[in-house]
Parts: sequence; structure tokens; C-alpha cells
Amino acid sequence: MSEEDSIYDQIEIEDMTFDPSLQLYHYPCPCGDRFEISIYDLQDGEDVAVCPSCSLMIKVIFEPEDLQENLEKVPAVMNGATVAVSA
Repeated sequence: MSEEDSIYDQIEIEDMTFDPSLQLYHYPCPCGDRFEISIYDLQDGEDVAVCPSCSLMIKVIFEPEDLQENLEKVPAVMNGATVAVSA
């Protein structure tokens, strides 16, 4: 069985939720958990989000420019530590 045969659904990136602190897009999975994919994996051309609790996968439909707005929301990271910004 190929990866394409294992795809549960195709989801538009606009229908997913972006978590800037985790740098992940996520979408509800029928098992009760959620599909997850890193914004950096998407930047690298990956388009399959997996559920960590079951074997289901979804194909994320997006254009590279769809990521730009959320890349700007990602906290600044220097030397592996998040930089705190005070108001």
C-alpha cells in the first residue's frame, strides 16, 4: 500500500489551525486527536500531516505563499532558546 492509498482526506491549509508557539498546523482527526505538520516541513515541500495517535494521514493542499503570514508569527529563536519580548 502506497502513501497515497493511506491518505484519509485532502484538507486546504486555510481549514487548519496554526499554533505559532509549536510552529505546527493541526486539524481534528476522527480518532479524537489531531493531525499535525510543522510549518518547516511544509516549507520543505512535505504535504502529509499525520495523527500521532492512529495511522491516518491527510494531504495538505497549499501554496508556498500561504505559509508566509504564519512564518511571521513564529517566535524569534536564537541559539535554540526563545527570546522573550516584553511590552
